[in-house]
Amino acid sequence: MFPAILIILSLLIISSCNRKSENASENVNEVSDNVYDSLPFYNPSLTIDERIQDLISRLTLEEKISQMMNGTPSIERLDIPPYDYWNEALHGVGRTCAATIFPQAIGLGATFDADLAFRVSSAISDEARAIYNATSEKGYYKQYNGLTFWTPNINIFRDPRWGRGQETYGEDPYLTSILGTAFVEGLQGDNPDYLKTAACAKHFAVHSGPEQVRHEFNAEVSQKDLWETYLPAFEALVNANVESVMCAYNRTNGEPCCSSNYLITEVLRNKWHFKGHVLTDCGALEDFYKQANAGGHGVVNTPVEAAALALKSGVSLNCGVVYEQLFDAVKGGLITEQDIDTQLAVLLRTRFKLGLFDPKGSNPYDAISMDVVNGETNRALAKEAAQKSMVLLKNNGILPLKNDLSKYFVTGPNASNIEILLGNYYGVNSNMVTILEGISAAILPTSQLQYRLGAMLNQKSINPINYAIGHAGSSDVTIVVLGLSSTLQGEEGDSIDSSTAGDRLDYDLPKNQVDYLKQLRETADKNPEDKKPIVAVITGGSPMNLADVQELADAVLLVWYPGEEGGTAVADILFGNVSPSGRLPITFPKSLDQLPAFDDYSMKGRTYKYMNEEPLYPFGFGLSYTNFTYGDINVSNKAISKNDTVKVQVKITNSGKVTSDEVAQIYISDIEASVTVPNFQLIKTKRVTLEPGVSKNIEFELAPKDFEIVKEDGTRTIESGEFKIYVGGSSPMKRSTELGAATMSEILIAVK
Repeated sequence: MFPAILIILSLLIISSCNRKSENASENVNEVSDNVYDSLPFYNPSLTIDERIQDLISRLTLEEKISQMMNGTPSIERLDIPPYDYWNEALHGVGRTCAATIFPQAIGLGATFDADLAFRVSSAISDEARAIYNATSEKGYYKQYNGLTFWTPNINIFRDPRWGRGQETYGEDPYLTSILGTAFVEGLQGDNPDYLKTAACAKHFAVHSGPEQVRHEFNAEVSQKDLWETYLPAFEALVNANVESVMCAYNRTNGEPCCSSNYLITEVLRNKWHFKGHVLTDCGALEDFYKQANAGGHGVVNTPVEAAALALKSGVSLNCGVVYEQLFDAVKGGLITEQDIDTQLAVLLRTRFKLGLFDPKGSNPYDAISMDVVNGETNRALAKEAAQKSMVLLKNNGILPLKNDLSKYFVTGPNASNIEILLGNYYGVNSNMVTILEGISAAILPTSQLQYRLGAMLNQKSINPINYAIGHAGSSDVTIVVLGLSSTLQGEEGDSIDSSTAGDRLDYDLPKNQVDYLKQLRETADKNPEDKKPIVAVITGGSPMNLADVQELADAVLLVWYPGEEGGTAVADILFGNVSPSGRLPITFPKSLDQLPAFDDYSMKGRTYKYMNEEPLYPFGFGLSYTNFTYGDINVSNKAISKNDTVKVQVKITNSGKVTSDEVAQIYISDIEASVTVPNFQLIKTKRVTLEPGVSKNIEFELAPKDFEIVKEDGTRTIESGEFKIYVGGSSPMKRSTELGAATMSEILIAVK
């Protein structure tokens, strides 16, 4: 009987435990159902400050610290789900669900179009909200599914060797400022109570390579260069209420950027009155205690000291895990719990502004559905952006092509390469149009299309026999797609075919590509009475040596990393459905010999503003299928005071036969300055569409700040004297005229 009694008792105990478990579940559900009423931080009728303080008061020290690293765990007793601050949206929602892929940032820079940047980023933030709404509904609180985006990258692309320059809008502070501001405004939305998503200005500051030493490098920069070149875009984005700023890996003038009292406290907080949160680049705090001979800065000895230093410097969020050491930093007296509360409050404000602690449906962006993600409307916008980004560098009259020729030959390592659509920090989807596919869809069905790879991206072919070359002599046109991909340039760790951590220390195209182009040219010219044309389509995210391409090809089209509709956009331009209108947002030197050393952060000899050598392609340059002429400049006053604004008017005429966009650019030069000033600098730009034979008067208003110069101590002033104003379709360089840029007008204005 004894065993039987034990069995009965066991069953009774199990039954009792099951009932207790059920009751516990019921109690948990009751808490969950009532949590919005019982916890003030969930109450949207309270102020954000009241809600933040209520939440912080309920957290243990360990819980507070856990919420200050990018991957935050859930706090189940308060019904707070996990959240990861690390999300990417450089040119489309990246690394998560299928989403629209827009052109890489450098391509958007080439549009010179702030309105387009705003529309692109608005579409991206719509898709981001939709993805967050859908994935959080399923309980998928994963990295890259969130709403805090670490973009845009507004570093100045000061040197073409930097592999991550493709993430920027180019070399010019003004262009970077207007595009970056528009991008932030589109990401964050215009609702007075909620952010649609949270944007981030990075990498603060003076950060643009070399990649191999970014964790230990000290960027030494003068106050003049700092305030004239490296900081203006950051200030512009702070003025646009960007929600966060990411501090860079490197040191600037001796201080690690993520503990820089000058950058974070004096400039960002005190001078610019930035109210958002500061976060580290990923792993940056590890560099604090790694010694210089181990690839770090060596400013402290331990992870605990590194965490305390960053927190006391005003860093609220650590991408990484060093902030786990904050507990020991409190115990050791290096910081106080109040120090943690102060920075946590700054950080939590972002989540409250995103509506992450509000009841579902109270946020207007909660209603955005997955219908917008990767939809036809955004695909059309991606195509428009790609079309406007592409820069025609040469055309001897072969373009635009007819779409009914008897035989086309498409070749080259990047013709069918999806990698060249993407660049870095990309998303994916099921309909990415390669250049080969775009051309195939554009020609008539009766036309023959031959395709051969013809050459590898970055290595010589082993087989001496190459069937591809002969097609150049038997085709009506050869379209060869050359250039770079993100396997050769980008961020350390991503560019897997780069021996220099993604930087481009060799400015040339891979030699095997140039050799292949020479073979194609030789074959195409074999019959002197019937030479066949070659069109070179060039992919990449940076300047490169295209001297041989310029000489050998009949037309050269630079397409960057053009996104999901890249192939369609290339075909639209090649076959004349759209006239090219992109402009170079960065100077293409003839060789690296024209530039200072890569790790020299002085602006002397750099960019169009301070480079005195003749470049291969100048800043702002790009050809069209039509001709634009500029009339004389009219100004409201040729003699102004230092407080006056001046209106500048000019008539632009499309004197050709094709409807096209023109990108009008205004440059200014202080010709009587008491300090070293730029040769000239971009201060305004406007994109206009003109039909053949049509003229349009465009007007710009120049403010006093447009006449400012930066003195050696970094302060700005307006000096009396003469200023030359240039208006045209490129920067006012002799090389622009040589290459066929639109005419340029100029006028003198005296400032009293």
